[in-house]
Amino acid sequence: MSADDLETTTVTLETDNASDTLEIPVALIDLLTEGDEEIPTVVADIAMFGLAQRVHTAVHHSDGDPSAGLDADIEDIEAATDAEFQKRFDSSFEDLLDHSH
Repeated sequence: MSADDLETTTVTLETDNASDTLEIPVALIDLLTEGDEEIPTVVADIAMFGLAQRVHTAVHHSDGDPSAGLDADIEDIEAATDAEFQKRFDSSFEDLLDHSH
């Protein structure tokens, strides 16, 4: 079987004024699914991890001022992201990865 032969599923992300879609191999979703999670939950979990990782990197591992040009302080953005992360996973991003500063 080649990559072109793998079944994909379409996932749509929406906000109040924009949307985007992506095609994801079903086999990848199966690989990442825990229990009987639905595809949107798996993708949302991965998105939350990615967002938390990106803001963590911006705050703790980047040179310069990552909040230059933003309306909010980057540490406040990280705190708000971590609050949402904790709601979803019952753990902070740093605790879940056993990585703190």
